[in-house]
Amino acid sequence: MTTVDERPAAPAGAPRRRVNPVLALLRNSWRQLTSMRTALILLFLLAVAAIPGSVLPQRGVNPENVNRYFIDHPDLAPKLDRIGAFAVFGSIWFSAIYLLLFTSLVGCILPRIRDHLRALRSRPPAAPKRLDRLPQHAVLAAPATADAQAIAAVLRRRRWRVQVRGNEVSAEKGYLKETGNLLFHISLVAVLLGVALGSWYGWHGNRLLVAGAENAFCNTRQQYSEASLGPRVDSADLPPFCLTLDDFHAKFLPSGQPASFRATVTVDEPDGSKRTADFSVNSPLRLGSANVYLLGHGYAPILKYTDRYGRSQTSTVPFLTTGDANLTGEGVAAFPDANVDPKTGKRAPDQQVAFDGLYLPTAPDAAPFVASAFPEERNPAVVLVAYRGNLGLDAGIPGSVYKLDQRQVDNGKLKQLGDKKLGVGEKWTLDDGSTLEFLGTKPYVTLAVRYAPGQSLLLAACVVLLAGLMGSLFGRRRRVWFRVTPPDSGSPTNGSSLVEAGGLPRTEHPGFADEFAQLVAAVRDDERGAGRAREGVE
Repeated sequence: MTTVDERPAAPAGAPRRRVNPVLALLRNSWRQLTSMRTALILLFLLAVAAIPGSVLPQRGVNPENVNRYFIDHPDLAPKLDRIGAFAVFGSIWFSAIYLLLFTSLVGCILPRIRDHLRALRSRPPAAPKRLDRLPQHAVLAAPATADAQAIAAVLRRRRWRVQVRGNEVSAEKGYLKETGNLLFHISLVAVLLGVALGSWYGWHGNRLLVAGAENAFCNTRQQYSEASLGPRVDSADLPPFCLTLDDFHAKFLPSGQPASFRATVTVDEPDGSKRTADFSVNSPLRLGSANVYLLGHGYAPILKYTDRYGRSQTSTVPFLTTGDANLTGEGVAAFPDANVDPKTGKRAPDQQVAFDGLYLPTAPDAAPFVASAFPEERNPAVVLVAYRGNLGLDAGIPGSVYKLDQRQVDNGKLKQLGDKKLGVGEKWTLDDGSTLEFLGTKPYVTLAVRYAPGQSLLLAACVVLLAGLMGSLFGRRRRVWFRVTPPDSGSPTNGSSLVEAGGLPRTEHPGFADEFAQLVAAVRDDERGAGRAREGVE
């Protein structure tokens, strides 16, 4: 006998929709990029990528050191240059990491903001059936007239978000933790944005400015000793103004420690008006979009050289401080146009003259004269070594105007003539009859002129970042529930309602047990007070 299966045939399954592999790859890639793990990895890579920019000289900051690096490392420097090691913060690979980190943070934050706003608008969840299974649990007897609204009032006074459902009360607290976490990450994005704005549209330059109208400085790129402009900034975008250092006042304690610095300058602005302004180390000079900062100061000796033909040249040369607290300076005064024969108008190439040495604001009374005894000018003197020969200025090799080219000395093209200590007004006569006279000094200051468009954004972002970090660290997410069971005839509570409470910390919270006990005690005391009041009315 054949058995016939009379069950209805199963409906044919719907054809599976083919997944586009390109879309699937893009979706998975986006999920990986916007994960917190990827953001942390990119943040670490950004910190590692910034190391070469701190170790190696950068063209935008100090091009002279970059040229020197090429001379000292002729094989390694071209290889490093090909990967952008001398312009790290503008390189393609650094920008790629920066943009990926920015995208990762934004993609990670936006869904969390959406979920957090949804959680803030939602009601606290209903109480579970078995409150006794929660980490914190308590049962207390209350007056027969106890109700959920009275318990909710107690919780609201303690700033809990409360929802009443019949005889149950749900409450939660601690959204500050996630709010602080989101503020921290949003501020981190703002910090990245502020750094990017400063890098793209900011600029800065350093300049050494000697006192005197003949040494006036105008805000053009050519007049900076070191300058760096953002990729979106052109030289024509620099605000036009000129500065002249009129005077510099420095006060020192008897121990030699600095007490105060103040520079007085004349500002020539675009409208043709001139004004006098004072500024100090902690109070920069603000000129429109530019801020002028006082970085340091020193002295520029005035040296008068008279060559063998009686032709005199006067040079005011800044002597850079060596780093000691008493402002000992070192520098070189070069006179490449000295000893020109007035009859022929020519000078032998080996007749250039330079004086290399130290300036002492307060020279000691006895040798050795290698360091100043006090930073203030009490006994100014210069200790110089004279050289004659070829200074190497026409060789085309980059060098510093504040140092003598030691290579010319080593190869014998510059010959040492002797050394001498000179006080103000003293004169030194050399072997060929030429003379050098120390006339005095002028003060100089080192200035940093900067424009940072993202500075205000960075400040605000850092303040919010710290506030968000505090909320993230100290915020604790937790929930509590109360259930009121009315009395019945067989209840062992002698006509009292039964209030059951449960608590659940959503994050690690060592103090939650004490908080829960205090909350239960507050509800108990409130119910007892309400019961006594009702008994008095009756």
